[in-house]
This record gives sequence, C-alpha cells and structure tokens, in this order.
Amino acid sequence: MSATRSVYIGTDSGATTSKVGAVWEDGSLVSTKLLQQPTDSHVGPEAVVRGWVEAIGRFLEQHGLVWDQVQGVGLAIPGPFRSDGVLDRSANLDESFVGFDIRSAYMAALFARTGRPIPVVVGNDGDLGGVGEAQRVRGSGTGSVVMLAAGSGLGAAYVDGRGLPLNGDSLAGMEAGHMPAPLQMLGVPAYPCGCGRDWGCVEVYTTLSGLPHLLGAKLPEYPDHELAKSDRPMKERVFALRELAQQGDELALSLFDFQARAMGFHVANLTIALDPSFFVIGGGLMDPEATTTEFRERYLGIVRKTAEPYLFPRQRERMKIVPATLGDLSQSIGAALVALYQGRA
Repeated sequence: MSATRSVYIGTDSGATTSKVGAVWEDGSLVSTKLLQQPTDSHVGPEAVVRGWVEAIGRFLEQHGLVWDQVQGVGLAIPGPFRSDGVLDRSANLDESFVGFDIRSAYMAALFARTGRPIPVVVGNDGDLGGVGEAQRVRGSGTGSVVMLAAGSGLGAAYVDGRGLPLNGDSLAGMEAGHMPAPLQMLGVPAYPCGCGRDWGCVEVYTTLSGLPHLLGAKLPEYPDHELAKSDRPMKERVFALRELAQQGDELALSLFDFQARAMGFHVANLTIALDPSFFVIGGGLMDPEATTTEFRERYLGIVRKTAEPYLFPRQRERMKIVPATLGDLSQSIGAALVALYQGRA
C-alpha cells in the first residue's frame, strides 16, 4: 500500500552528522526511527551532497519505499545564506562551503540518481526544526509558533499559520538569540557573545555558551563545592552542571533557575513582537533522556512565571509554553514538511 503514496524527504545536515526523516503527503511521519551518518564536511560540498542522496536511498530501502514516491526534498543546514540555497560563512561548516549553491547541486545529484527533477527547498536548520515542532504542538490548528532551543547556542524559529518559517528579507530572520537580554532585571553584566555583539545577547544567559561566565560569578558563594575546588578550566566544569541539577545540587539548580528566568523574559519580549499561540522550548534541558520530569517542570514553571506579568491579559489566557517533543527528528521532519507545503503552494 505504501508504494502508492507520495513521500517528502528531509535532510538535516550538520557539520558532523547528517540525518534523514520523511513525511507522507498528509504530513504524518513515515517513521520515528532516525537514519544518520557522518557528514564529513571536510571532504567538500560535492561529496557531502552525494552522501545525502545515498542516505535517502538507504532510508527508502529500510522502509520499503522507492524513489518514484519521492515528490520533494527539504534540506536543513546551518546558515547564514547569501541567497536562496547559496551558503555564506558558517562557523559550523568548512570554508569550501562558502558561496556554494547547495540547492542546485542537490537537485542535480537527485536528477542524476532518479532521471527526473525533484524540487528541493533549503532553510536554516533552526527554522526548519521549528516547523517540525510546530506541526506537533498545534495539530490541525493554525496558530503561530515560536521555538527556542537552548543548546550550545540558542536556536530560534517563528512559524506562521501556514506552517512556514519567517526567514526575513536577507534570510537571517529570527536570530533571536542575539537580541539583548534585560540585564537590569537579571542583575548581571553584559558578558561577551561569540557573535561579537557586546550588548548582552540572550544566548549568553540561556545556553551552554554563557555558563562559564555564570558559573564563575556564582562559585564564590559555594567555596566548598566540588566545582569550586576543581582545577579544570571553567569551560570543562560546566559540563557537569546538568547532571548535578538532576541530583538536586543547589548550585547547579540556581544556575538553571537563572537561565529559566532569562528565557522567561525573552519569551515575554518575543510575545510582544510576534503574539504566537505557542512557545516550544527545546534543547538539552528538555531532553527526557538526560533530565528528570521534575527538573523540566521546574524549568518551564519558572519560564512561565517570569513571562506572565509582562504579557497582555489575553495572551496570558491563551498562549501555551510547552516542551519540544521531536528531539533529533525535528529538523529533518521540518525540512520534509516545508518541501510538502511548498509542493502544495
């Protein structure tokens, strides 16, 4: 029966790992099992593109599907972009990708494999991860969705009522991690951000990237803590914090409580600008494999409590703040969904 159904493929390519996911023509998932392989970006973009096509072939074979069913392909890849499908300099990709027309190359490789043109859409990986999570959270509804995913940096996406992400006129929309945090509310200085901005980017106060600063400022309050006595570099010590927080460690919990407050202020800021129906909070702190239910509920509770006083009454009533659910599937599924949505347009 599956051989009669159209399939839309999503490729999620990072610097180290590429993943493949897919949806049927009704938007439902083909599988929750993720196929992934090394990206090997050091071998150059042409070889990487060939690897994506080979990975799609393996995915189709694993699920009893054939190439004739593939009606569109989406690609989620780290930005920024010079133009549609043409990459600019990314901290996560080899220099050889700069200026490479990855969309045209992917279409050509798919044509060489199948003998027919297959449409390809390309988007920022954070944006397309938001598309995947948006479909899950709103079901058949049309409310807009903001996703904030705190990892090493703060991924952000705004997904409109059609299910498509806001890209902006220069394809750099919703780089919301680099908006300034309300430092006067948080009581902290403007720590430097890796992006080069010096106004106190939200990313520094909500993600792993800023934890060395936050931990360094907090340790004098805990002189007997194991991390205070450690001689490891601060950047290494922060990796212990998430596990310590699951064990109820006071220092670790205080830092993540702070990050949750910073995230709550950011939610309020973005709500004033975008007025979404949903905020989806993702990233490592929402990972059910690495964090406890109690920890996740505590974090989200602080986000909600911090944001609510700054929202309009109607927003407090209707806007929902929920955890992400797709995990590593989000970006490949989002890419597949955008290929589907564009095919319908």
